[in-house]
Amino acid sequence: MRREDWRVAVEAAAQRLREQGRGFVRETPLWKLPASLFGIGEPGAEIWLKLEHLQASGSFKARGMMNRLLSNPIPPSGAIVASGGNAGIATAAAAKALGVPCEVFLPEVSTEAKRARLRALDARVVVQGAAYADALAACLARQRESGALLTHAYDQEEVVAGAGTLGREIEAQGGLPDSVLVSVGGGGLIGGLAAWFESRSRVVALEPERAPTLFRAREAGEPVDVDVSGIAADSLGARRIGHFGWDLTQAHVRDSLVLSDDAIRSAQRWLWSELKLAVEPAAALPLAALQSGAYVPRSGEKLCLIICGANVDPASLN
Repeated sequence: MRREDWRVAVEAAAQRLREQGRGFVRETPLWKLPASLFGIGEPGAEIWLKLEHLQASGSFKARGMMNRLLSNPIPPSGAIVASGGNAGIATAAAAKALGVPCEVFLPEVSTEAKRARLRALDARVVVQGAAYADALAACLARQRESGALLTHAYDQEEVVAGAGTLGREIEAQGGLPDSVLVSVGGGGLIGGLAAWFESRSRVVALEPERAPTLFRAREAGEPVDVDVSGIAADSLGARRIGHFGWDLTQAHVRDSLVLSDDAIRSAQRWLWSELKLAVEPAAALPLAALQSGAYVPRSGEKLCLIICGANVDPASLN
């Protein structure tokens, strides 16, 4: 898709979700806080928290999954998806809202909290393989048998455009931020944000050191498979950056940073202890970038942190 077509696709997704989505996708709060609250002393800097963990199904994935379902005929066999958890939960929740069946393939690394949530949404849950790529292979084989509509966790145009509606919503709520810090797994979310903001805001890619799909792709000059593990592997566990995420980040994203599991865990616990935000590790990477010093705000910078998901076992926050 041409660059100029992506913003059109995001606008169309926003309209589709508003008019056909049965109120499923929520407008989530944009919380503007002084940087001093986060121990940042840069004069006039402002931190915006986009509380997308309050989205339907507990993550930003609701936008792309519902847009995918609304954009295509759904056969009697329903929808099918492979996921570390969040895309599966979003697809199952969207399918239930539309009254169609859903089958979800998960890797063994997926948490029991996410499996329980899927069962509560009446999805058929299949646990297959050690990593997301293994679950995806099994999912594709099953899709060929059943003819169900495949929703990809991050690498379909409708999914990326749906994720882009998050950027559109941020701009409508607060204007253009100077910079946007966002976690990267397969690249659907950062692809959607890059498609919307283009060069108007600086979009910064953040990955765990133990799941650096975009970082390694940039080193190699092309998408490559990487070993994934660590604290955020259940939601940022793609082995390879997606086609759309790669193209859009190459066009619009200059900065790619990696963070340690310790920094991510510390930020996750800070969000709970200080702000009472119960979020999963993937949602804590933007704050971890600030607290670790990997990203240093400029004087007067308006910096938006994408708090992307809340599908977490609350016991893990203590």
